[in-house]
Amino acid sequence: MVTTVSIAKIAALVGDVARASMLQALMDGRALTASELASVAGITPQTASGHLGQLARAGLITMTKQGRHRYHHLATAEVARMLESLMLVAAAGTVRRITTGPRDQQMRLARTCYDHIAGRLGVALADAMLAQNWVEMDEEDVLVTPHGWTQLGAIGIDLAEFNPSRKRAAPMCKLCLDWSERRPHFAGRLGKALCNHGLAQGWIRKRNGSRSLDISPEGRRRYRDLFCVDLSDH
Repeated sequence: MVTTVSIAKIAALVGDVARASMLQALMDGRALTASELASVAGITPQTASGHLGQLARAGLITMTKQGRHRYHHLATAEVARMLESLMLVAAAGTVRRITTGPRDQQMRLARTCYDHIAGRLGVALADAMLAQNWVEMDEEDVLVTPHGWTQLGAIGIDLAEFNPSRKRAAPMCKLCLDWSERRPHFAGRLGKALCNHGLAQGWIRKRNGSRSLDISPEGRRRYRDLFCVDLSDH
């Protein structure tokens, strides 16, 4: 049962600057060590271990052992959506206008949000697929239409593994409100499939140490020709 105490506990955990920095670093879907997260947060590894223990006990992160190392990652996609929503509220509450640099502009163009594409590219894909009747949406859920199944399959995105018995039996994903665009992009199974396919084809590439995604010239052409997504002004 969700209580006001449990809500306050989660809010307090995320509200700490060091813990918020570590959670944000995990938003690109990677698993990081305590030392790496300590460096991101600007704290000692010992202090980071204490923070990570609190986050793990609250169910916000999980830890995986591999050899001598322990890797930390976000526990669920719901945690990632919570953090993205907090970024949206934080950005909307900024009163002073900030002049952003090239790195910030790249984050706004395309970035990972846990295991899916966010930013202008993510929102544009959602808009284009809706306009072409590849998907149907309500306030939270996304359903792939029969036409969408055909079109995605022709591109090479096989969604049958998600629901082999009945193609439209369940929503393929939830909508995630994008903090920079203020509009939804695809999370969940469909969002993950789009991201994985783009990475596998070399249309998008992850930047080391950043959530930013580089879009290759071929990727720009393919997103334009196959999805009707035009990124020519960026």
